Amino acid sequence: MRVLLVEPYYGGSHRAWADGYAENSAHDVTLVTHEARFWKWRMHGAHLTLALDAEETLDAQPDVVLASSMMNVTAFAGAARHSLGGAPIAVYLHESQFAYPLSPLDRPDQTYPMINWSSAATADLAIFNSEFHRSLFFKEAERFLRQFPDHPHGALVRDVEDRSIVLPVGVDLGRIAVIPQPGRDDVPLILWNQRWEHDKGPDEFVELIESLIAKGIDFTVAVVGERFVSAPESFDRLPGLLGDRLVAHGFLPDDEYVGILRRADIVVSTAHHEFFGIAVVEAMAAGAFPVLPNRLVYPDRIPEPHQNRCLYEDHEDMAEKVEWAIDHRERAAEIAAELATTVQKYDWSTVAPAYDAVLEDLVRSRAVDQ
Repeated sequence: MRVLLVEPYYGGSHRAWADGYAENSAHDVTLVTHEARFWKWRMHGAHLTLALDAEETLDAQPDVVLASSMMNVTAFAGAARHSLGGAPIAVYLHESQFAYPLSPLDRPDQTYPMINWSSAATADLAIFNSEFHRSLFFKEAERFLRQFPDHPHGALVRDVEDRSIVLPVGVDLGRIAVIPQPGRDDVPLILWNQRWEHDKGPDEFVELIESLIAKGIDFTVAVVGERFVSAPESFDRLPGLLGDRLVAHGFLPDDEYVGILRRADIVVSTAHHEFFGIAVVEAMAAGAFPVLPNRLVYPDRIPEPHQNRCLYEDHEDMAEKVEWAIDHRERAAEIAAELATTVQKYDWSTVAPAYDAVLEDLVRSRAVDQ
């Protein structure tokens, strides 16, 4: 089966997703992509240039299209109609602009939630990366669509929800070589491994580190992840705060990043916005003890028996859970080793066949309808 995968924002987790599926699928997957920059322009204009790229790249019409939601999928379907030949389209929603926490530099803008909504409504199948994301999307879509004056879309929400599913982001966990060991270094290593942007709560993490330092606790820190032009200023204080205890700071090549994952005793998230959490899954697979907010998608990542130990309610609770993991390293490592097994289901070896089956069913359904 010929699959056209369209990724307008080919970088970071989006690139890992596209490459991971292409490399692990049993089907013939052709990628058409744009660079990972200017996300607002991608949402507005990528459909035209990607449609042209698809026409030039394809040597035969695809059987199915898998399109990332970082563009106007409705407009792409129209612009690429001749080269697609009526192939069904599945849209994969890595993220959406519903309930996205705005940065101090942004103002509310209805444009991007509307693009997300129309993309999901136009596609033959809307795929979400978590049940948390799927539920939030349709709840917020109903609220969002009530504000418009006539010809309401609200009646469509249930129909689109009925033809939506959840498929996790595949993660290359094989490269991490899961070998959890208590006390990997003499001093416990705390890891923060997210995008360096405001929605990941960098200020809260720095506050955590300051509180641990004030208590005289012995630890080291790695703060790694993709850094953008608007990187959080609070992270610039970490070298001065930590000195030699800051073992990594910034973006790392993958081999060095995996090395940090294997060394980490504790992984902390302070995110205010997370629909899947690839970075946390990677750290858990490597055997790090997770300290995560009791919100967003994170309760789905931690089995109920360990939620009281791993999920925090506020800053004080987060600090207490990190301190517990430092003071009880052997027990924390035992829990981490157990949790490492629970995230193996996100490896591409399991996820790619599920994607294949879903797209095969979509093609069969279209053939029956015709």
